[in-house]
Amino acid sequence: MYPKPIVGVPADRRVLDPHPFQMVGEKYLQALVAGSDVLPMMTPVLPDDVAIDELLAQFDGIFLTGSYSNVEPHHYDGESSEEGTLHDPHRDAVTLPLAKRAMDCGVPLLAVCRGFQELNVALGGTLHQKVHEVAGYHNHLENKDDPLDVQYGPSHPVSLVEGGLLHQLLRSDSVMVNSLHSQGVARLASGVSVEAVADDGLVEAFRVDDAPGFALAVQWHPEWQVMKNDFSRMIFKAFGDACRERAKQRQV
Repeated sequence: MYPKPIVGVPADRRVLDPHPFQMVGEKYLQALVAGSDVLPMMTPVLPDDVAIDELLAQFDGIFLTGSYSNVEPHHYDGESSEEGTLHDPHRDAVTLPLAKRAMDCGVPLLAVCRGFQELNVALGGTLHQKVHEVAGYHNHLENKDDPLDVQYGPSHPVSLVEGGLLHQLLRSDSVMVNSLHSQGVARLASGVSVEAVADDGLVEAFRVDDAPGFALAVQWHPEWQVMKNDFSRMIFKAFGDACRERAKQRQV
C-alpha cells in the first residue's frame, strides 16, 4: 500500500504586529485531507531561501489557496492598486514561478480563488482588480457582515463547457457556486481552455491544455464544507487521484 501523496500548500505571509507569520487557512487543509485523501504540507513563502525545483521534488501535487490579498498588478502590467489594497509580494514571488514550473514538470495543480488568479497571471493573463466596477459584470463580492454559511453559500450559476473536465465530472451543463472575490480574469492566458463561465460572462474556471498533469483553476471556493457538496467533492477527489498517480510514478 502506497503512503498518502504529499501536497504542497504555499502559505500567506501576514504581519501580526510586530512579527511576520506564515499561515494557511484551516479550511483548505481540511478539504485536502477529507476530499482528496492527501497529506497537505504548508510551504513557507521565503523567496530568497526556497528553491522552486527543490519544492516540486518533494511534492505529488500543489494546491494554491484563496486569500484576502491580491496579486500585485505589476506582474501583469496592470495599473497601481488603490491605497489600502492588501498584497503579499512574498507569496507572489513563490507561487507565480511555482505554478509555471509545476505545469512544465507535470505536477498536479489545483488552484482556488487567488490561486486561480495566480495561475492566470503566471501563464501570461491579466486581471480586473475590481470586477464589480467593470461595466457588464455583476458584483461577485461577499457581504462580510453575513454569517460564514451565507457568505460561502450558493451565489450564482456557472455554465460548464461541454467536453471539459468539470462537465465530465458533474454530467450537467450548469451548477450553482459561491462567490467571494473582487478580482477576476480580464485577459485569459493563452494555452488554456475555459471550463466554466458565470452568467455575466466572467470566466470562472479553466484548465491548462498541454500540462502533462492535472491542472485546474476555479474562481469559487469548493473547499468550503467540501464533503457536503457533491460537485466540490468530485473536484477534490479528481485532484487527489491525480496526486496518487504521480506518487506511484515517483516511487517506481
